[in-house]
Amino acid sequence: MAKIINVIKGTKDILPQDVGEWHRLEETALNVFSRYGYQEIRTPIFEATELFARGVGDTTDIVNKEMYTFEKSDRSLTLRPENTAGVVRSFIENGMSRLSAPVKLWYKGPMFRYERPQAGRQRQFHQVGVEMFGIKQPAADAEVILLAINYLKALGLNDLEVELNSLGCPKCREEYKAKIKEVLKPEFNNLCEDCQTRYEKNPLRLLDCKVESCQLIFNKPEIRDVIFSDFLCEECSEHYTQLKEYLDRANVKYVENKLLVRGLDYYNRTVFEIKSNNLGSQNAVCGGGRYDSLVKNLGGDDIPAIGWAMGMERLNALLPKVEPELLDGYIVSNSPTEAFALAEELRAEGKKVEFDLANKKFTKQLEKASKVARFALILGEDEIKANEVSVKNLETSEQKTVSRSDAAKMV
Repeated sequence: MAKIINVIKGTKDILPQDVGEWHRLEETALNVFSRYGYQEIRTPIFEATELFARGVGDTTDIVNKEMYTFEKSDRSLTLRPENTAGVVRSFIENGMSRLSAPVKLWYKGPMFRYERPQAGRQRQFHQVGVEMFGIKQPAADAEVILLAINYLKALGLNDLEVELNSLGCPKCREEYKAKIKEVLKPEFNNLCEDCQTRYEKNPLRLLDCKVESCQLIFNKPEIRDVIFSDFLCEECSEHYTQLKEYLDRANVKYVENKLLVRGLDYYNRTVFEIKSNNLGSQNAVCGGGRYDSLVKNLGGDDIPAIGWAMGMERLNALLPKVEPELLDGYIVSNSPTEAFALAEELRAEGKKVEFDLANKKFTKQLEKASKVARFALILGEDEIKANEVSVKNLETSEQKTVSRSDAAKMV
């Protein structure tokens, strides 16, 4: 016997009985996002490696440790670990900057990161996300946050909390980074290995460290005072204040978290996460922020942008299972040719029907019908001779015999 080939570690099949859950996420996205004027974009699953090195940032764990990269015809290619860089590349390449702002795009699809597989985290995972280009005002920030909240509510997740922060602009952020490095310099040797690397390359990422020994260092009063200091310049402070006013006006519940920096290098000013308390435990389901310099860094014009992404596996884990949809009817007959013909007649009328391709016993067909359909369409010898169909409601057991031409009206 040939050896069985199993699915690759870190990937999962999405089986027919589970596909309805994915349709729920995708159809709700199309419904909600289109009300806000977002249009779907579909970018390639692999891109030039340089796109992610320049876009995501060469100081991130994603670029340094987690990308699936391969060589082909002397080119370095990478399976996308996230989709913002790809959408920005498409925005530039296809001249979308010439369109009237804002340009609003949304996407869904698989991403790839070489991480340790665990519950809710796979090496091939799926995201749904949005990107808005061309608006620098905080109204854009408020809209994308509200869009995320309304999408989650449309899915049935109502107990939500927004965590909010501002990372400032390059000028005030550089001053803040210098202060963090200065106050942490005496503790450098006590930082974890990752934080020692981040100290030089991206000091803000230090605040995102979950290692307990680093957390103890950050909680020292003299260090905490610097971390929680107000470093925003006047323009960034006004942007952040206006954003909070928009959210207050929309009755959005949020908390400010000075340690929220997100894991990607391209963010500036607004960053946020949305957490759900569904099923009794808090889970981060959405993360995003403003990335005003990314379009320019990838060769485009100086165009502001903001967006977010959600892990679809995590969303599905928080939502109730979707029951498989029943067929409209299942044809029960000992004449497979007649069953075949009736099935095609009903499908032409838009009905979802099946019949027994293997022509099993009549009782077996009825048993199958009771499991997969709302109605059994019975074609016995008498019905075939009279050009009729007996239609049985499998929930109430009520049965009527009608002309074959009226069968579609009964299911």
